[in-house]
Amino acid sequence: MRQDTYKVASNPVITYNEHMNVLFAGESQTKPSHQRGPKVYDFYLMHTVLEGKGEFTCGGKSYLLRAGDTFLIEPEALVSYVSDANEPWLYRWVAFNGPQAAELVQAAGFSVANPVAGTAAIRRLGVLYNHIFSIFRKNDPAAHLKAAGYLQLLLAEFCTVHQLAEDNGDMTDVDDTDKLIQQMIHYLSTQYAQPVSIEQMAESFGYNRAYLSRVFKRYTGESPITFLLKLRIDKARQMIREREGLTIEQIAASVGLQDSLYFSKQFRRFYGLSPSAYRESMRQMKS
Repeated sequence: MRQDTYKVASNPVITYNEHMNVLFAGESQTKPSHQRGPKVYDFYLMHTVLEGKGEFTCGGKSYLLRAGDTFLIEPEALVSYVSDANEPWLYRWVAFNGPQAAELVQAAGFSVANPVAGTAAIRRLGVLYNHIFSIFRKNDPAAHLKAAGYLQLLLAEFCTVHQLAEDNGDMTDVDDTDKLIQQMIHYLSTQYAQPVSIEQMAESFGYNRAYLSRVFKRYTGESPITFLLKLRIDKARQMIREREGLTIEQIAASVGLQDSLYFSKQFRRFYGLSPSAYRESMRQMKS
């Protein structure tokens, strides 16, 4: 049987106004039937079980947990947790608070109603906990910044698992397609200034280009190419109105259209004026 151990390290940097304050981190090989609580904490306390098993109780509901499971204790929640009598658990933990904590915890899929997650597939969890513990032990002058970064990486791993679980849930084809369309619109709306292509977008999402184009047109009434072109021209029109110091060629390049003649032709097609004529008309309206 493994020897009982308890190791903890506190953040050596005192902070009060950070978006995420990591307070302490540690690891424990518990004794058989070792129990904490019932009690409440005034900070978030997250445990990941590395070995063994035990029982976690929160909100009147009990969860049997084993290696690979993570449980999160939220501030002011009444909880208790006890290790198994025959296979007591070994776990690592981290405590934190801060204005951004609740939002990040929610994004990671945790809540009082859903305080546990199966995270066995995330191989680097134990390493990330250990990084936080190690920088605290080293009394690193930037420990508060590094620890917050590692904690956000931890929560990002949980977020990925949570999102995959949702994607594999009982979603209808309509829901799946709607989500795909929103992802495509977001992709095009954020990448329009780059030399993006529909082929690149299709590869990014793991779909065939023809399939993406067909689905996009069915739901929006236009092809991704047309949507992207309209988006670029509309952004250019806005820049013509607001950025007097930029030439037409510079504006065209800024929206991802390197050929200024092609840009002028498409601008005229959508708005009935050349970019230069449109700029002049805006000047006259202001005078």
